This record gives sequence, structure tokens and C-alpha cells, in this order.
Amino acid sequence: MARGRKPKEAKGAAPPKAAPPARSTAQRLDSIVKSARNALRKDKGLDGDTDRLPLLAWLMFLKLLDDAERVREAEARMEGRPFRPVVEPPYRWRDWAGPKGGLTGDDLLRFLTAEAGALRPDGTTGPGLFATLRGLRAEEGAGRDRRAVVATVFEGVVLKVRSGHILRDVVDLLGGIHFDASDEVFQLSRLYEGMLRQLRDAAGAAGEYYTPRPVVRFMVRALDPRLGEVVEDPACGTAGFLVEAFAHLKAQRQSAEDERRLQEGSLRGGEAKPLPFLLGQMNLLLHGLDAPDIDPGNALRHRLAEIGEAQRVDVVLTNPPFGGEEEAGVLDNFPADRRTAETALLFLQLIARKLRRGGRGRAAVVVPNGTLFEGGVAARIKADLLEGCDLHAVVRLPEGVFAPYTDIPANILFFRTGGPTREVAFWEQPLPEGRRKYTKTQPMLDAELDDALAWYRAGCPEGERSWRVPAEGLVRRDATGRVVACNLDLKNPRAAAKEDHRTPAEILAAAIGKEREALRHLEEMRALLGLVA
Repeated sequence: MARGRKPKEAKGAAPPKAAPPARSTAQRLDSIVKSARNALRKDKGLDGDTDRLPLLAWLMFLKLLDDAERVREAEARMEGRPFRPVVEPPYRWRDWAGPKGGLTGDDLLRFLTAEAGALRPDGTTGPGLFATLRGLRAEEGAGRDRRAVVATVFEGVVLKVRSGHILRDVVDLLGGIHFDASDEVFQLSRLYEGMLRQLRDAAGAAGEYYTPRPVVRFMVRALDPRLGEVVEDPACGTAGFLVEAFAHLKAQRQSAEDERRLQEGSLRGGEAKPLPFLLGQMNLLLHGLDAPDIDPGNALRHRLAEIGEAQRVDVVLTNPPFGGEEEAGVLDNFPADRRTAETALLFLQLIARKLRRGGRGRAAVVVPNGTLFEGGVAARIKADLLEGCDLHAVVRLPEGVFAPYTDIPANILFFRTGGPTREVAFWEQPLPEGRRKYTKTQPMLDAELDDALAWYRAGCPEGERSWRVPAEGLVRRDATGRVVACNLDLKNPRAAAKEDHRTPAEILAAAIGKEREALRHLEEMRALLGLVA
């Protein structure tokens, strides 16, 4: 072809195609995670998303950590400060995962899991990655820092993947995520929340109910934690309440000192199960908390009588597990006549004890409907709450708020120290017009709780959806002064009788649930009386 001459176009040829539009950050990240999950489906050692998603979570945790370290190192260099990384070479992500074509197959699996003698990326041998991370210690005098966080996270990590080649493919894919780019972190936070929802669906089948985001936001806004206060969720799961509280406190910053106060000691959590513990750490890190303070032990393991001022907090926001059974050693931490198989009731006692005294401590706690009307031990615990705290408000949520886990209605108890309670205000949250319950596909929306929030902030006045009940008379005692009843399952006196729109199957299921609840209480009473079957 002569220089400068344009090639002839074929007669009738279509014009050149325009370049496809660049994919958005969200689409690209979604594609990366989807490809990684598809790759892990080929591994025979992983059993469903309950294995695959935690693996992706701790891999992303290490990538996030390394990207954050790069930023901190660059900042220290610019300011002329010394810098010590949380993870030293050759155990940083960039050392073993960053270079494509690096360790793979059995070498990669051994590098991750061996206690000693693992081939490392630099060609030497030594302890494996997990052993090294578990051995990290906080710098002397630094309090809790990222080293302690990383060590705690990897205490519970188990590598179930069998193919180091598949794992290498996944590592290479995740290398395309850049946690030092603000837009990517924002989009990844949203993607990560989607992963959490999928895990929650699986967990719900095992009796664990995760709190819908509108309910979490409502509870945080109602209690309005202030910068300088300590917020705790003793059963934090994947840290939804702590993430929302962190965002609420973050909006109050006005100085570098405020940022320090936010990062150091503002939030505490507890989560005994390894999987939600790992996911909660990752969730908080993604949202900007440098060193999450989550206790991996059972929050109920401490003797109630030994919890003192040092363990007390200003605000508790939580949805403790419903039902469940605790081992005898845990029950021994509670007074003999306040021991119960209902975990939510044990948490109510713990929370009342942990709140700061003198009216400063306040709590919002989700409880199942049965907690309001149960007798026996439950009645005594509710009486303690009314007499020892100010149980000033109860928000009654409708059916389906916790779909797809359960249709059982739930309630939010708002109480603070400085009791006794003089009056309890109730709010009945209505369903949207034309709906008989919330569902997985039609969940509660944030705006639907706006009226409830305005009511709470206005001091809980009486109205069409709200009413007030004197505390006197809620607790019934026998001639010896022993509590025999404490019913908080009170209906709106202004509401007309409602038509039951449930199907026969739903009505039967609800009736069976109540019978099982009654049977559990009878068994509990028999145990207290020392009777045998």
C-alpha cells in the first residue's frame, strides 16, 4: 500500500463499530467477585457459599490491609516519620499474592497453613502465613491496634480449599480490586453488603435473624450516640449496628481530635461465632474503622455481679439471639432465679448491668414478641427492668419485618438507667396501605419509620398509633412479694379490631409456635422445681 493512501472501503460496508462504553466500577467489581465465586465452585473442599464467601472475605481482608499499608507508608515518607508495617515481608499481600504466576498448587497451600518449613515467596523457608498472622502482637503502649485485630481474625480461619491452583486463580482475580481508591472502596462496601445478605439468608435457616437496615438506622437515630460516648453491641453478628453507629458518629467530627476519639474506643462489639466475627471485622474496616474492637468470646461468659464501672458503656444497640441454649457454665453467671434457656432474656440482664449509671446509659434492644407476655423467669427479668431502669418506650413491629427468617413480630425496648419506670409509652408500627405483612421481596423501607422516629424524639406523646401505660400495675406479685406476672404485651386501646388476613396454614403455624412456647415454659418451671420426667 502506498504511503498516505487510504485503504478502499468495501462497497456497502458497515461503518466502524464504536468502542463499548467503559464498565462502571460497580460492574467491574461485581464481575471480579462473581468470577472468583465461580472459580471456587470447582473446588471439592468447599461446601456452598457458607465456605466460599468467608474465604473471599479473609482474602479481601488481606488485600485491603496491604492497600491501606501502602497509603500509610507513603504518608509517613512524606512527613519524614518512621513506618512499621502491620505485616512484614514476605507475608504482605504484595509479596505472595501480588505477583501473578507466584506460589501456586501445594506450595501455596503449605505457605498459608504450615506452622514451619513453608516455602516463602522470597525462596526461603519459615512459618506459614496463618501462623505468622496469629502471632502478631500490638505494639507496646499502643493499646489495641491493627496487629491485634489481624491476629484475632486469623485465630478462627481454617483453609478448606483443596486446590492451590484454583486458589491461585482467585487470588489473581482479587488482585484487581484496589482498596486505596475511594470509589472502589465505596462500591465494594455495597457489594460486600450483598454478600452478607446471602450469608444471612443461609444463617436464618439455623435460627439467626439479622436486623433489617431500616430498623438498625431507626434505633441508632433514636438513641443518637454522641462523639465521646462508647457504643456497644454485645451480639454484633456482622456488625450492622456498629457500622451504622460509626457513620452516625463520623458525621459529628470537626477536628483531628474528634477523629482520634472516633477511632479509639468509641465502638465495642462481641461475637462468639467465627464466621460473623470475621465478616464483622471486614465490614467495619471497609467502612473506615482502623482497629475494630470485637471480642470473639461469648458476651454472657462473665459473672453478672462482677461487671463494674470499667466495663460499662453509654449506649447499647443490639438484636440478641432469639431462643438458643447456653451451657450450664454460662447460666451459672446469673442469679439462680433468673436463669433461662431464652438467650434474649440473658442478654437483657447483661445489658441492664453494663449501662453507665445515673441515667447516662441507654439501650435499644430487639426482642421477640413472646418476651413481652412470658411469665416465670421472664416476668421476673421484666420486673427488674421496670424497677431498676426506666423502660420508657416499646416500639411494636408488625409481621414480616424479619422476613425471610421468620414472620414472628418483634419489638424494640428502649430503656435507660436511673429508674424506676413510671410510665411506658407504646408505638404500634403500621403496615403500608394494602399490605398484610412484609416479605423478603417487599421489605420495610427507611421512610416507613420516620413517624416513629419523630414520635420518639418528641417525647413519645399519645396519638392514634401510640399510648401510655402507668408502670404501676404492670408487675403482679403474690402475698410473699414474689413476681408472678409482668405483661408488656399491651394492645393499642384506640385501634379497631383487626381482621385476620392470614391463611389457614399461617394461623396453624402461629398456634403451634405458641404451644411450643408454652411447653418450653412448663419445662423451665419443672427444672426450677427440681422435678424429673
